[in-house]
Amino acid sequence: MNHRRRVEEFTPGYYGLCAAGGTLSAGVTHLSITPLDVLKVNMQVNPIKYRGILSGLTTLCREEGASALWRGWSGKFFGYGLQGGWKFGLYEYFKKLYGDVLVDQRKGVVFFLSSASAQIFADVALCPFEAVKIRVQTQPHFAKGLTDGFPKIYANEGIYGFYKGLLPLWGRNLPFSMIMFTTFENTVELMYDRIIQRKKEDCSNSQQLFVTCLSGYTAGAVGTIISNPADNIVSSLYNKKSPTVMQAVKNIGLVNLFTRSLPVRIAIVGPVVTLQWFFYDSIKLFSGLPASGGGLRRHLKDAELIRC
Repeated sequence: MNHRRRVEEFTPGYYGLCAAGGTLSAGVTHLSITPLDVLKVNMQVNPIKYRGILSGLTTLCREEGASALWRGWSGKFFGYGLQGGWKFGLYEYFKKLYGDVLVDQRKGVVFFLSSASAQIFADVALCPFEAVKIRVQTQPHFAKGLTDGFPKIYANEGIYGFYKGLLPLWGRNLPFSMIMFTTFENTVELMYDRIIQRKKEDCSNSQQLFVTCLSGYTAGAVGTIISNPADNIVSSLYNKKSPTVMQAVKNIGLVNLFTRSLPVRIAIVGPVVTLQWFFYDSIKLFSGLPASGGGLRRHLKDAELIRC
């Protein structure tokens, strides 16, 4: 069903293709939902003023103009594009690496370790962009974007200013990534084994992309719920609402950590993750590769045969 392969799996070219696909898909999708992200961050920092999605968007437009909805777009596009390249490229690399070593382990262990390892590096790349983006979105007079935001943070706070939110960022993105990738992989496998009842390679490109989108949305929704507390903490730290993580938890409140901005985050993350997987797998299919997910079982069997 696929075109002739232009790139062989598990080669440097393959990982480069995955990184490029992750960069493009993450950058474009995150750019497209910048208005919702601006609202989400403002709801986290000022929940009294911004209570709901429609009312919050109306308030932003009325007080600051429609252009306010696109504040921080450069941080979204470049920061999350860079993060996506590292995350998807390294996930494929670590999945092969851990799959070879942990042949006797459950697949979930490989998915968890691979996604966590990739996300650690991806968030180091994202963190400086996130520091600028959040301040631009919530402090209208702080900076216009990355070009003046980077030097302003460095002049005032040094390197620490870019990375003081790294631990809560890991706290948000590591659980999200681990749950998201594992849910995606298991949903893909379930779809082919129980519903379609055909091998992925025997399905058309449109069928593979349908499975990708459905699995992507499921994975995004589940991961959002898990990561919501840390997302609220990140916004509080970067806007100096709280000096430490513990103080942020105390100020926000335990219940609000899980509920504040959750509806808008689900509205953002579900479609974003779905579109990311769609663009990512479209690039893979165009290159003659199968869509993502459900391939570890075959790989583990091959690795076990080689070891024997």
